[in-house]
Amino acid sequence: MLKKAVVLLSGGIDSSTALYIAKKKGYKCFPLIFDYGQRQNREISSAKTISRRAGLPYTLLKINLPWKGSSLIDECIDIPRKRKKGIPSTYVPARNTIMLSFALSFAESTKASGIFIGAHTEDYSGYPDCKPNYFKAFEKVKNLGTKDGKKIKIVTPLINKTKAEIIKIGKELGVPYDLTWSCYKGGKKPCGVCDSCYYRARGFRDAGLKDPLTYKYQ
Repeated sequence: MLKKAVVLLSGGIDSSTALYIAKKKGYKCFPLIFDYGQRQNREISSAKTISRRAGLPYTLLKINLPWKGSSLIDECIDIPRKRKKGIPSTYVPARNTIMLSFALSFAESTKASGIFIGAHTEDYSGYPDCKPNYFKAFEKVKNLGTKDGKKIKIVTPLINKTKAEIIKIGKELGVPYDLTWSCYKGGKKPCGVCDSCYYRARGFRDAGLKDPLTYKYQ
């Protein structure tokens, strides 16, 4: 019997690569997609498409957050165009904690032995829930707050990778990057100026590869 893993899948480069890494490691994967009221739902459709391409049934969990305060869910706050130090307005309060908690419940109920998340520190160092010490702390919560949590491992295979390294890994694994979506804005095509678009473009450039998604809109 294959070992099982819940994979947090947003439809972006990092989570899609994490999914394919989990598959490569021999896990029977269960992609978990969140609709948390984000301004653009293109990433949700991308996540669904990537799951289908990988031949995996996904679970879509709708948990619209009733509060505001993040430019990803509050249309009254502009998506930032310039990269600044500190925590950006695109930070969604406790998002990874919320998602990991649902993933943990899912994993424990299905007797999965792993939870894969594509978080990494290079691009999003301003996000406090994307750092190695955060995941170490969540491991303690998992072990103390669940019946079988000690049997479930939180796997962060990309945590110390650069975006270029992640893209190279995904290229080798056959990740369909043309199906992924990174842009923070909800347009029909990537805006090319938000943080996420910037880091995506830089990652492909540093990896010496062309972004297949970009060519769809040229």
